[in-house]
Amino acid sequence: MKKLKFTMKQAREYAGLSQREAARQLDVALATYQGYEWGNVEMRIGLAKKFAKMVEIPLDQLIFYSKTS
Repeated sequence: MKKLKFTMKQAREYAGLSQREAARQLDVALATYQGYEWGNVEMRIGLAKKFAKMVEIPLDQLIFYSKTS
């Protein structure tokens, strides 16, 4: 059975968080968080793990991508 995958935006919205609140909880600037969500900035693995815990979705079910990759 294939697991569902969630983009950062879908995961954040599922958790009921605004971009501003997600940025605050991750301790990054709003513009930095938006860069992660929009695929303009790559998120480091430690922060990705923190994001997964914050939205309560396993890391392997999240989609992190970059517009350059």
